[in-house]
Amino acid sequence: MKLPFPLLWFALFAMWLLLNDTMEAGQVMLAAGAALVAVLGLALLEPVATRVRRPRAVVRLAAVVLLDIARSNIAVAAIVLGRGRRDRVAGFVDIPLDLRHPTGLAALACIITSTPGTAWAGYDARSGVLTIHVLDLVHDAAWADTIKQRYERPLMEIFE
Repeated sequence: MKLPFPLLWFALFAMWLLLNDTMEAGQVMLAAGAALVAVLGLALLEPVATRVRRPRAVVRLAAVVLLDIARSNIAVAAIVLGRGRRDRVAGFVDIPLDLRHPTGLAALACIITSTPGTAWAGYDARSGVLTIHVLDLVHDAAWADTIKQRYERPLMEIFE
């Protein structure tokens, strides 16, 4: 039997030992077992083989995401500190997506959830509709356009 994801197994094994700060035989065996269970579990998920089609698009998207996260941190801090208008409304926005690639959808989930003030609330795979929660919802259409133009389009360029 071939060990699936040997580099991941080694990384998990090493991390366990580093976090426990020991090389005792019991901890080494526990680390090996925990790492083995993790990689075998991952193998059961049958991850999709992914090929990045446009590496430059990855760099551009990363820059956009980092800028958006910084802006959102400032905006959420202003909300928490009580600055600005008081009639803020939180809500859910449904966004029809064209993106269907599993890795692209996972990346989009990470982007949305990493951006303060937004959270991935659900996704209907049959209809392709993404539901997000927004802390300061002003215009549904503006959020849908932002997600589609700033994130979905580059992800489709990268993965599809």
